[in-house]
Amino acid sequence: MFVQQLYTNCLAQAAYYVESEGEALIIDPLREPEPYIALAKSRNAKIKYVFETHFHADFVSGHLDLSRLTGAAIVYGPNAKPGYRAVVATDKETFQLGKVTIEVLHTPGHTIESSCFLLRDENNKPYCLFSGDTLFIGDVGRPDLMSGNLSKEELAAYLYDSLQSKIKPLSDDIIVYPGHGAGSACGKNIGKETFSTIGEQKKMNYALADISKEEFIKAVTSDLPTPPPYFFKDAKINITGYDSFETMMSREMKGLNIEEFRSEIEKGAVILDTRPQEEFEKGFIPGSINIGLNGDFAVWVGSLVSFNSRLVLVTQPGQEKESITRLARIGYENVIGYLYLTGGLKSWIDAKLEINKVKGISTEKAEEVIASKEYILLDVRKPSEREQYFLKNSEFIPLNELPERMISLDKNKKYLVYCAGGYRSMIAVSILLANGFTDVYNLQGGINALKREKPLLMAQ
Repeated sequence: MFVQQLYTNCLAQAAYYVESEGEALIIDPLREPEPYIALAKSRNAKIKYVFETHFHADFVSGHLDLSRLTGAAIVYGPNAKPGYRAVVATDKETFQLGKVTIEVLHTPGHTIESSCFLLRDENNKPYCLFSGDTLFIGDVGRPDLMSGNLSKEELAAYLYDSLQSKIKPLSDDIIVYPGHGAGSACGKNIGKETFSTIGEQKKMNYALADISKEEFIKAVTSDLPTPPPYFFKDAKINITGYDSFETMMSREMKGLNIEEFRSEIEKGAVILDTRPQEEFEKGFIPGSINIGLNGDFAVWVGSLVSFNSRLVLVTQPGQEKESITRLARIGYENVIGYLYLTGGLKSWIDAKLEINKVKGISTEKAEEVIASKEYILLDVRKPSEREQYFLKNSEFIPLNELPERMISLDKNKKYLVYCAGGYRSMIAVSILLANGFTDVYNLQGGINALKREKPLLMAQ
C-alpha cells in the first residue's frame, strides 16, 4: 500500500494518491490531469478510481479529464447528483483497490453530499481517513457554501451528527488527511498542519469536543467571512462539467504581439500581471492588475477579478502555462492570450509605449514619510491581523473589500498602502492606479519589516 499527499500551497488544497498491487485511485484532483497520470505511470500503476469528497466550491476538480483519459470510475458519496456518468455510492459501501479497501462514510454538513473515505490496509485494519472538508486540522468545513434549500444552521446540525456518529467513534491512531490546510476559505481557522490523527483531533479540535449540538451550531455558523464570489461558480462547474484541459489550454496558450495585445485592451480585456511584486514595481503596462504567482494567486484573482472577465496576461518568461493553469484551477477560462515579448517590457518601451512604475517607500524612509502627515496610511490586511497591531492613525480596508469601497477614498490624496509583507499591498496599489488614483505608494516589506525596525510606530 502506498499513500501520497499532493499539496498545492496557493490553494491550500490537498489531493491524494493511493495505490495497491498496481491499482491506484486519486482523491480530489486539481484541474490538470497530467501530474496524477505521470505519478501512476512512474509507479507502473493504473488509475482505477477518482474519488470526490464533495462538489468543491474553491477549485475546479480534474475528475472528468482523469476519467476520460484513464477510464477510471468517478465516485461520489450519497445525495450527489452530477450531470455526468459517475458512481453515487451508498453509505458504508466499500471499494476494492488491490489488497486494500475504501469505505464511504457519508458525512453531510459542509455540503449535503459530503463524504469521507476510510482506507483499510491489507489486513482490513483502518489506516487513514480522507476527511475532505468535513474535518480539518483544528476546524471543520463551513456550512454556508452550498446550502441549497437548507440553512447554514440546518447543515451545521447535520455536520454535528456526522462528526458524532461517523468520526468520533474511529480509533485514535487513524491518520486524518484533510482536503485543505491553513489559508483555505473553506474553514474559519484551519491549523497549519496538513495531517493529524483522530486522537489528536479529539484533544485539540473544538468540533470533536463534548459540546451540545446548539453550542456547535453557534460556533460553526458565527463570524463566517464572506466567501470569494468565484466559489459558487466553481461549484456549479463541478456539478455540470467543463471543457477538457487540453481544449482549454490549446485555446488560451496564445502569444500576442504588441498590436494584438493593445487591440484586446481596447476591447475591454483586463490586464492581469502575474509577475512578482518586485518586478511589477519596476515597470508595468498602465491599467494592469498585479497578482503574483508567488503568493495566494488563485484566491486573490477569484476575489478581485470578475469571473467572466476577458483576460490578457503579462508573465515572467516561461510562466505563461503556469499562469493559465492556475486560473483554470478556479474556473477562469477566458484568457485571450499573453503578451509575447522576447525582450520583456523593454520591447514595449522600444515601441515607444507608456510604462508606469510603483512608488515604493522603504522601511528606512517610512518613519519620515509617516511623520510628514502628507499621506493617508491604508491597511489592507485581514481583520484578525489588524487586531494584533497596526500603524497609528491608519485607515483600514481589507483587500477583498477594496473594489467596492474605493468610492470612499479621495483621488486627490496621497496614500501609503501596507500589508504584512508587500504582496497584498502591491495588489491594492495596482487596483487603485488602474482606477484613476495617482499618488499611491507601497510600503516595501510591509508592516512586519517596519515593526521589527520601528516598533514605536505601532498601535495595538
